[in-house]
Amino acid sequence: MAAQSEIPARAGYEIDPKLLELLVCPLTKGPLDYDRGAHELVSRAARLAYPIRDGIPILLADEARQLTEEEAAR
Repeated sequence: MAAQSEIPARAGYEIDPKLLELLVCPLTKGPLDYDRGAHELVSRAARLAYPIRDGIPILLADEARQLTEEEAAR
């Protein structure tokens, strides 16, 4: 197991662009946008933001956050 100092901080995780091309919203099967600032994968069609925890996208509707009207309009 890696030493604690070798594990990058949450903000240090990046989504591999190739992985992002393959991932889709589990509800709409539409594309997901990566929001670096919020560290989420956003489905505009479903108006949901899926969290990324420890570098792993959590694509469960129960874990997703509802987008605000302003976020959905972007």
